[in-house]
Amino acid sequence: MGVKKKRETQVAALTVCQEDLKTLRSFADAEGKNLASLLLRCVQLTDGVSQIYYIKQIVPVLEKVDKNGVYDPAIENCLRIIASIYFSLTLKNPLKKVLASSLNGLPEYFVTDATYCFIFYLQEDLETSDLYAYRKIMDNISSCLENFNVGTACVVYLLKSVLRFLYKSLTDILEENRKFAGNHIVQTQLMNDLLVGIRVSMTLVQKVPSPEGYLWSDSSNCLIWRVMCGLLSIFTDFLNDGDLLQTVQSTSGLAVILFVKNMFSPSEKLPELISSLLLRSVDCSSTPEWFVNCCGSLCSADVPVSTLLFLCHGALAMLDWRDGGMGPSGEALLLDTVHVLFTLTSQIKESTLEMFLSRVLASWTNAALHVLESSSPSLKDCLNGDSSIARRLLEYVYTHWEHPLDALRHQTKIIFRNLLQMHRLTTEGKDVVTDPFFLELTKSLLQLEWHIKGKYACLGCLVESTGIEHILAIDKTIPSQILEVMGDQSLVPYASDLLETMFKNHRSHLKSQTVTSTWMDEWHETWVSPLLSILCGGNLDQKSYVIDYYLPRLLNYSPESLQYMVKILQASIDTETGSCNRRGALGALMACLRTARAHGHLQSATHAWENLVCGARIKQGLIHQHCQVRIDTLGLLCESNRSTEVVSTEEMEWVQFFITYNLNSQSPGERQQICSLLKKLFCRIQESSQVLYKLEQRQSPPDSENECSRERPPVSLQQYKNFMSSVCNILFEALFPGSSYSTRFSALSILGSVAEVFPVLEGNIQTVYQLNHDIDAGRFQILMECFTSTFEEVKTLAFGLLMKLSSSVTIGQFQDSEKLQDLFQAALELSTSAKPYDCVTASYLLNLLIWQDALPASLTAASAQQLTRGAGKKAAVLERNTLVVMKCLMENLEDEISQAENSLLQAASSFPMYGRVHCITRAFQRLPLNALQLVSEWRLVVERLLLLAYRLSAVVSPVIQSSSPEGLIPMDTDSESANRLQVILNEIQPRDTNDYFNQAKLMKECDSFDLEDLSTSVSNIDCCTEVKGKEGTTCDVTAQMVLVCCWRSMKEVALLLGTLCQLLPMQPVPESSDVLLTVPQVKEMGDYFKQHLLQSRHRGAFELAYTGFVKLTDVLNRCSNVGLQKLPEWWLCSVLDEIKSSGPSSKLCATRRSAGIPFYIQALLASEPKKGRLDLLKRTMRELISLALSTDTSKGAVPQVHALNILRALFRDTRLGENIIPFVADGAKAAILGFTSPVWAVRNSSTLLFSSLITRIFGVKRGKEELSKTNRMTGREFFSRFPELYPFLLKQLETVASTVDSETGEPDRHPSMFLLLLVLERLYPSPMDGTSSALSLAPFVPFIIRCGRSPIYRSREMAARALVPFITIDQMPSTLRALLDSLPNSTDQCFRQNHIHGTLLQVFHLLQAYVTDSRHRTTADFQQELSDVTACTKAKLWLAMRQNPCLVTRAVYIDILFLLTNCLNRPAEGKQPALESLGLWEDVRGIVLGSELVTGFPWTFKVPGLPQYLQSLTKLAIPEVWASLAEAEGQAAALPLSFSRLLESSFPEVRLLTLDTLLERAISSELGEKGSPPLLCSMREEFLLLAMKENHPGCFCRVLKILCHMNPSEWLPQTECCVHLSPKEFLIWTMDIASKDRSEVQSVALRLASRVIAYHVQTCEENKDSIAAELRQWVQLVVCSCGDHLPTTSRLAAADVLTSTAPLFLTNPRPILELQDTLSLWRCVLTLLQSEEQTVREAAAEIVTTATSQGNTCQSTEFAFCQVNASAALALALAVLCDLLRQWNQLVPGLPILLGWLLGEGDDPQDLVQDPQQGEDDHIFEKSEVNFWAETLTFVKYLCRPLFLLCQPGWPSDHSQKLCHLQTVASEQRLLVSQLLRELPPSAEFLKTVEHTRLRIQEERTLAVLRLLAFLEGKDVLRAEDCPSEWRQLMAPRASEAAC
Repeated sequence: MGVKKKRETQVAALTVCQEDLKTLRSFADAEGKNLASLLLRCVQLTDGVSQIYYIKQIVPVLEKVDKNGVYDPAIENCLRIIASIYFSLTLKNPLKKVLASSLNGLPEYFVTDATYCFIFYLQEDLETSDLYAYRKIMDNISSCLENFNVGTACVVYLLKSVLRFLYKSLTDILEENRKFAGNHIVQTQLMNDLLVGIRVSMTLVQKVPSPEGYLWSDSSNCLIWRVMCGLLSIFTDFLNDGDLLQTVQSTSGLAVILFVKNMFSPSEKLPELISSLLLRSVDCSSTPEWFVNCCGSLCSADVPVSTLLFLCHGALAMLDWRDGGMGPSGEALLLDTVHVLFTLTSQIKESTLEMFLSRVLASWTNAALHVLESSSPSLKDCLNGDSSIARRLLEYVYTHWEHPLDALRHQTKIIFRNLLQMHRLTTEGKDVVTDPFFLELTKSLLQLEWHIKGKYACLGCLVESTGIEHILAIDKTIPSQILEVMGDQSLVPYASDLLETMFKNHRSHLKSQTVTSTWMDEWHETWVSPLLSILCGGNLDQKSYVIDYYLPRLLNYSPESLQYMVKILQASIDTETGSCNRRGALGALMACLRTARAHGHLQSATHAWENLVCGARIKQGLIHQHCQVRIDTLGLLCESNRSTEVVSTEEMEWVQFFITYNLNSQSPGERQQICSLLKKLFCRIQESSQVLYKLEQRQSPPDSENECSRERPPVSLQQYKNFMSSVCNILFEALFPGSSYSTRFSALSILGSVAEVFPVLEGNIQTVYQLNHDIDAGRFQILMECFTSTFEEVKTLAFGLLMKLSSSVTIGQFQDSEKLQDLFQAALELSTSAKPYDCVTASYLLNLLIWQDALPASLTAASAQQLTRGAGKKAAVLERNTLVVMKCLMENLEDEISQAENSLLQAASSFPMYGRVHCITRAFQRLPLNALQLVSEWRLVVERLLLLAYRLSAVVSPVIQSSSPEGLIPMDTDSESANRLQVILNEIQPRDTNDYFNQAKLMKECDSFDLEDLSTSVSNIDCCTEVKGKEGTTCDVTAQMVLVCCWRSMKEVALLLGTLCQLLPMQPVPESSDVLLTVPQVKEMGDYFKQHLLQSRHRGAFELAYTGFVKLTDVLNRCSNVGLQKLPEWWLCSVLDEIKSSGPSSKLCATRRSAGIPFYIQALLASEPKKGRLDLLKRTMRELISLALSTDTSKGAVPQVHALNILRALFRDTRLGENIIPFVADGAKAAILGFTSPVWAVRNSSTLLFSSLITRIFGVKRGKEELSKTNRMTGREFFSRFPELYPFLLKQLETVASTVDSETGEPDRHPSMFLLLLVLERLYPSPMDGTSSALSLAPFVPFIIRCGRSPIYRSREMAARALVPFITIDQMPSTLRALLDSLPNSTDQCFRQNHIHGTLLQVFHLLQAYVTDSRHRTTADFQQELSDVTACTKAKLWLAMRQNPCLVTRAVYIDILFLLTNCLNRPAEGKQPALESLGLWEDVRGIVLGSELVTGFPWTFKVPGLPQYLQSLTKLAIPEVWASLAEAEGQAAALPLSFSRLLESSFPEVRLLTLDTLLERAISSELGEKGSPPLLCSMREEFLLLAMKENHPGCFCRVLKILCHMNPSEWLPQTECCVHLSPKEFLIWTMDIASKDRSEVQSVALRLASRVIAYHVQTCEENKDSIAAELRQWVQLVVCSCGDHLPTTSRLAAADVLTSTAPLFLTNPRPILELQDTLSLWRCVLTLLQSEEQTVREAAAEIVTTATSQGNTCQSTEFAFCQVNASAALALALAVLCDLLRQWNQLVPGLPILLGWLLGEGDDPQDLVQDPQQGEDDHIFEKSEVNFWAETLTFVKYLCRPLFLLCQPGWPSDHSQKLCHLQTVASEQRLLVSQLLRELPPSAEFLKTVEHTRLRIQEERTLAVLRLLAFLEGKDVLRAEDCPSEWRQLMAPRASEAAC
């Protein structure tokens, strides 16, 4: 809720010529009361808005004139001038409408005179022959006809002239348009003129009717008739002219129908004529001659489809369909029109025409509704819901409701709504609820899956039409179902719209049906309770979308529901435990309150805090562990529907508390929301302060709405000022050395908002706060040091903030000339750094110095005399400084390029040139290039700069364009490239041991090569070369350094050229003198980009060259120079010709996905104007598809590879949008056919193209599933959008299926099967498939089934998955039975296992889908159909037995049995269980007991399919084991198969599944807290023995997990008798395992060891010394598991262990461990809280939550039992630790340890400074572990707080030795750090950033320790009260929460 500035209305002032001005002066009277005086005063004003008043006075002045028939020349001349003014004003000028409106009230006796004056001027305009004046005349005619009586009379009088003018103007403009073919800018303007002319003609015919009614008839006026016929002919030509814009064509269609309607007689036969026109059946012999002459082209049989569409639109828009005025013929025309439109739906595929067609269909439904209101019964029969037209409309809706175009989807909603209304009109008097059409429609819609977007809109329309009651009667859980899908962002808007429609309808219904107020409870239960369930649980995305989309609508409609929500949530907060992944009731409460306040449902802040939520809840929410809870709580404080609501003191305190602990957020979304919300708060403060200033001036009390301040205005204003200063203090403190990127980004963003909301104001304007007042030299330096960040966003924010400060602040900081010189020198040095982010820093530094006019005097002295012009103006100073700096950079760059031409290695190591170019580009971007004063100087600079850019490119391009730029291994095939590389290789050779670099080798024609040479090359590829650096030091140069220098240089050159094209004014005509770029220079740039993009091999180089080239092409397409406009077309034709003729010897790169060639063509096509005809795109796509489909092998495969790669890039380009869709079908054909090519390169490119097409058609994959529901579409929609693919895919699939398995037994591996099945498995049947056979998926089914016989395993799997969506739910049982019947019997002699396997896979996937989708079917039908399938399955039971020798097919058959046993487990009502009735349980039991699990495995080696068979068999056996255990309960019978026997299996697959089952049981029993089940207790010996001998990692891990979830008391005492290890020895064994490297096993073993050691400690309380060694080992193990270098799983395990043992080891009132060990564990907690991984930090925060929830800690803080974020948890943990030291009476030994943490013992300051001999530039590719979240000084600050509050002066003397040692160490470190800081070079913060930051951090640490020690000795007077208030907030006593 930012400040909205009112937009100032800009009105161009009216003017008159000098002659008229003299006339007005001559007639003006002395008193200034006559009309001439009024007009004179009006035209002398320069403000159009002020002139409106005088124009409105014209008529009142004329009304006072005494008109007695005497001629008054003054009035006549004034009227003439008014007419002149009217026609001189532009159409959009508001003065024109004001003048017309005023003249409508003209006294009657002046109307004639005024009309003649208007006629005079209009007649004069109509006689013009200036084509470019036509548009203004047309606008004047149009405005005269628009509610202007005098204007209309004028046009009527000049009707013939106006018609002749319109005819002439349209003809001339059309001819002019043909002359400028190719110049799209001029053509677009001319076509817009045509469009205006057509609309004016239509307006003329509509608004100038004849009183006699025959003005437009043939006999009325021959001249008018001829002109009308001529216009009709022109409109017909426009309608058929495909070269015109579609808007011109469509408007011509309207004009044709309108003119025919007015010219044709008798009007009763007009519908018949238009009907025959649409049906292309016009009888010319019975049609008027004039119609045939004018519209003859429309009477032929080959009328274009677009013309028919526009005629249909014209008929629907121009004819009167109301009240049945056209009679039966009109009804016939209505039906004929819709049939024509249905025909067009299958013929039109262009996106714009598709969109237009949908609008026309919607218009047809509107017309049908008008006709049905008074129609004949026959028409009602044709349009009811059961008619063919209604079915076709439904089919259209179902086909297009998922269309990519939003507007088209919206039209389908309109069509569906109108269709429902049409049916209601045809069935008047019937109950809509019981109507079969509505019932069937509701049922079919509800059966569809919720991922279909169209379902929501249609259900909404259905609810509006029939109500919500019968839908809720079908399924009451529909609201919950809709809320569940709101986790998908693409469905959220549709779901929220439907929910709003539903709950509004439901409330209205309940309110009307119920007398009592209980209906509200029912409404809340239906709509609010599911919402609260989602807010308290659910996933993050789902809750966020529900809050943003659904909750505001619900509260806006029912504000009283807020009390219900708060009541429920308040009751839930204290009863839930929650976790870090759940927001819980607190989060839901904050979200509801935030939404309510933002939408004005909370009257004031006071009301919210006092009655709905207490302050403790607010503070808990502000540091909650869940980010959205924090955001919602902050939003509650910051957002308000009133921008002037006063911010209360409590709110300000809470906001400061929030900022303290939430700046370091790693989530970009959270940071953005924090900054946005705080900006809203600052805006409230600014606006409410203005209100308070006014109140202060009036000396009146504040209004009632702002009583929350309860203070007088001066007090509130002072509180505002203090608050803003405090906030800025916190933010500047957060920019300390070593602060993280997140912290700096947040702080700088908020400071930027402060500077923006409270700008520097001039004059006496009062403002409550000025950031400038809080900026001193230190803070200015802090902002400058932000430029050293490696993240450019931080640099940008810091620069923006510095630019927002007033000039007085910045000028004062640049007074020191020496410091200024150092800064400038540092910037120049950084611009040649080998680290890319350094040159970015240099650019920001230089720009800051330039803008602040702070350049060194030595730099500007030489140019002072040349550049004095305009020196006093800021713009002139900026231009002067930029020019000086740019010349300096160019001089340095020129010298460096000269050196690089001699030694590229030297340049790469010492002065990579890309930094200079980057700084030049940035300087250009910030310079106002369209208002330069020193144009001649700049022209020379640009010319020189272009030459330097080309020279630099020539130096580095040999590396970039080499065949292997990454390793600089030249393999070019032409001698020219080899010669260019020879320069570099000669330079490398003397210093390099790689013999391959001795000369540039050409690829030989033969295939042989020397393996010895190759091995030598590979062995030495990492060696580097020593060269001398800038200061004479040697540094290593690697191939990577050379490559980085080269490709970044090419990148910066490309961006520089693109920037120049984009920003510099070009030369439109040769004689222009104020331009900086000439046409030849632009052409040179284009040639440069072409060569670079087509020949570069390095992706980084050509991708960024593409960025620059896009800027050039965009500028060229907008350029008025025709020659420049044509350049992209010429370049495109040239490259296409080159591609066609490319071969092995071509310079175009055929590898690397054609390198930069696709980028080059993308840039040329994407910049083509989207509103044009897209000729370039269409021509290019046709040529590329022709090449991609080419079967001519005479020219090689290179052109085809290029074409496929380019097509892939174009289909991926989102800027081409729907314009690329018409070519998708041909692209898919090329990809599928290309996959069958014998050439690998073609197949590879075809695969990539196919992948892009799948994404373009079905959308980007967003889910984890391989086939996400959102990435599918119905077969009807797919084939309607791409009809050419229906016969193609069907034919290809038929071909594949016919050859999939030859009779000879040889497999025919048809390669295209894979792609065909990939497409088909993404289709599913449409709801209309049962009623329409067109585009049905049924013909594909037999071929897909046959593909299941493929000899390739993967193909059989894909065929099975692809078959599922092609079978509807009703067809699945019969299909399953047919597939099962096709399986061979056990007696058959000849069968193939591939056939069996493919069929079984299809059965399995179909059965799986059937079971999943059958939830809405009745139990009886479901059970019966499954019983039939089971019977067929039993008939082939031999496939699961040993009669079937193939383990693969046995496994799939067993999987089918497993599915059946799961879904047939429920008996039908009144019947015995289906399994028992069919005897399937006995068969399954027999299979299991007769299997190898019982009898043993005969195989001693891995046979094919054995792992799969074992898994399937074990899954089937486990339910049998459970059943046997249940039957044998209480009996002593031996079981034939048990879990113990399964665990004894020698196959890990069996053991793994068994252990997974037992682990699930152990976890569920642990959650139930009922102890381990008897089964697990009885198997403890097996678990222990298995743990000792298991060698499979997965099984071993699961055994340890089972033991971990069991109570150690149940199995630990058994270790000695089972595995001959005492409990202590078992503990040691477990810890030894936990110390190994395997992360998953290590984590589980650590958890198990922790449980075991906790058991030992609890059972050996009296004799703790017996396990002291084990305790120390365990502590060391935990410490070793917390390192940042370890995997996340290890650290999460350590956090879990610390959480579970916190009450025992961390917070125990009687410590078990020694103090050193206890503090080591606490240090682990602190380490985990500062981890880089958010999941680790959240897990560590759970430790703190547990620690603060104990009896001895919970009373010391108000955040006990609360989930807090990592920042607050870190402060809380340190505070709790210090408090525990006090409780344990361990302050004396513990304090030195904590001070050691503070000092960072073990860190040698000497190591913080890098050896100057080891330059960072030489190691730019070395990477190490970096923690971007941890902040050392934050830890120091949080540790100092409790230490200052805890310590007391006067330390015991017996422990002073340790403190003295610490003081000595700290003092020495401080001296050393100070010395090292002094030894750093000037501007070290920029040049030696890392060393400077490390030393600054260590300096702060030593100062903190020394200050604490001084405080302990009583030398420091700091008291606890002096500490900042937020230091003590976390340890404040626990507040009462009774109010909550």
